[in-house]
Amino acid sequence: MVELADDVVHDVPAAQLTTLAVGGPLRWLWPVRHPQDARNALAFARQNLVPVWILGGGSNVVIADEGLAGVVLQPQVVADRGIEVLEVTPQVARLRIAAGAQWDDVVAFAVEHGWQGIECLSAIPGQAGAAPIQNCGAYGQEVAEVVTAVSVLDLNNEKLSTLSQTECQFSYRDSLFKRNPRHWLVLGLDIQLHPCGQPCTAYSQVKQALAAVDSPSLLDVRQTVLNLRRAKSMVIDAADANSRSCGSFFVNPVLDSAGATEAIAVLAQPGETAPQWPRADGTIKLSAAWLIERCGLAKGYGTGRVGLSMNHTLAIVNRGDATATEVLAFADHVAVVVYRGCGVQLGREPVHLL
Repeated sequence: MVELADDVVHDVPAAQLTTLAVGGPLRWLWPVRHPQDARNALAFARQNLVPVWILGGGSNVVIADEGLAGVVLQPQVVADRGIEVLEVTPQVARLRIAAGAQWDDVVAFAVEHGWQGIECLSAIPGQAGAAPIQNCGAYGQEVAEVVTAVSVLDLNNEKLSTLSQTECQFSYRDSLFKRNPRHWLVLGLDIQLHPCGQPCTAYSQVKQALAAVDSPSLLDVRQTVLNLRRAKSMVIDAADANSRSCGSFFVNPVLDSAGATEAIAVLAQPGETAPQWPRADGTIKLSAAWLIERCGLAKGYGTGRVGLSMNHTLAIVNRGDATATEVLAFADHVAVVVYRGCGVQLGREPVHLL
């Protein structure tokens, strides 16, 4: 018989643990600091015939209004920030990151030490364990570029394993873990950075913001990204009502060349150049925000308790006491408007725990 751990929290409202601030009670919120914590939680769930979910920092998730009537695993760090330096040479800096570490703490640590590779991923909220799941990316960088291994617990057989970068099956905003959301519990990740690398300034907004800076540093790039994200309400701030969101709710669509050309032709104004990013495989990534706006939904669009952010059309904002049902219905509406306007189906970025 497995007893509840002393630090398990009962019936905590998901709205208190998520940046979108929606969702009902979590029956048992079970902290995971060691693999055995997860094994105990799984045994308890089997005893009580209840399901198991995983919740990280709550920044990229929509939880049902009814809550989750089972065990919710939440990775937490044991000490410090959950960052271990494995090796530093003139060529590489290798770090091991606990799943419960705050991702932006990892970025700040790397920048402080002059290690290049994730500076453009500043201010992405949530835990480090979610980074490989989502293959999070921004401003010209993505996590898959630096991950060398991910440590996981198989929730089916409770075995520990370490998956290589290739085995993680990363693709744009996707991974093996995202496609199997209740199969793997990410416990940590190894990343490899570059002590002598030049800051990434390839993204147009970053490049433009730093145009007057000679030889920008990693810190310059980090501060620029922080400023850009804050201007879009993509930095969690209790004083900014537009940051009560999941961040980007929709993924930038990746289309074949013909599909992208057709969508742009339908929506672009005469002489307008649509934002687009050709990819190595011949496909083209379009801006979901641009598509939404060109289909007639401007920043701030919406009525009642849910709407688009006043500062970025990719963010769906809880304007106050919204429900998960209202958020998802509004997301459906936005997707339908875009599909009818240009034939592009928008994919959703947040995980839905329903």
